[in-house]
Amino acid sequence: MEQELISKKELLEKYAISYGALYRWKRKGLIPEEWFIKKSTVTGQETFFPAKLICERVELIQSQKDELSLDELSGQFNKEENNKAAIILDTVFGEKRFYFSDIKSIRIDKGNGEVLEITDELLKK
Repeated sequence: MEQELISKKELLEKYAISYGALYRWKRKGLIPEEWFIKKSTVTGQETFFPAKLICERVELIQSQKDELSLDELSGQFNKEENNKAAIILDTVFGEKRFYFSDIKSIRIDKGNGEVLEITDELLKK
């Protein structure tokens, strides 16, 4: 089942936040890089987000921003995420982190038609 996505435009309108605020939250670590999903559309390339995750996060940020600084919020989020097991892929395009709790399966395509399924072995440890 594919996750429901929300476009950046819809998100900004729904929560009355600015483009600048969204990217400031990203720079501060409040919104993970991997939630920014680039997709081609008929009007060009657009950014989408996993709807459930981003909406919960924006609502939390908005409810806490008067009580905590962005740095304090970021520290809370990063502490939670650092306590979760993850696979980190470092490529020429940058680093991506995938949390085990979000992974359905892991396969390695060896390029010769052979595909190695490794999910069960990783998640057992």
